[in-house]
Amino acid sequence: MVADSERILGPDHPDTLKAHSNLALSYRSAGRTADAIAIDEAVVADSQRILGPDHPNTLKARGNLAWSYQCAGRISEAIPIQEAVMADSERVLGPDHPDTLRARSNLAESYRSVGRISEAIPIQEAVMADSERVLGPDHPDTLRARSKLARSYRSVGRTAKASRQG
Repeated sequence: MVADSERILGPDHPDTLKAHSNLALSYRSAGRTADAIAIDEAVVADSQRILGPDHPNTLKARGNLAWSYQCAGRISEAIPIQEAVMADSERVLGPDHPDTLRARSNLAESYRSVGRISEAIPIQEAVMADSERVLGPDHPDTLRARSKLARSYRSVGRTAKASRQG
């Protein structure tokens, strides 16, 4: 797919960038995080050059790179990227855009994973409330937000609150 996209559309076409991103996702899913990171880093650089730093696809590429870093155990590199993606998504797309909600949720999950639960829970509470308001109570992203919040509540012994969420 990547080779065909480069041959037919050219290396700088947005669909070629997407093909590279999809390849990185496949590598990440197969545990080949070093390969995924190399591709994600190139996609971020190319997206910034071709689409600009504020393009939604560039924001997604940066989020994908952070996820690859996290999968590789490089959380200290992932979190600053996620913080920047969240801030940029809020600025560019607005606080209620689904991509912004996902960026906030991903950051909260990273905070939770490194024990920064007191920072994660308020973000997760806001993401869940905003997801219900924007997407509806039965949307898959809302259900995921509710589940993540319940998991965080359980981790700090707030089981009554967790049971109401999960």
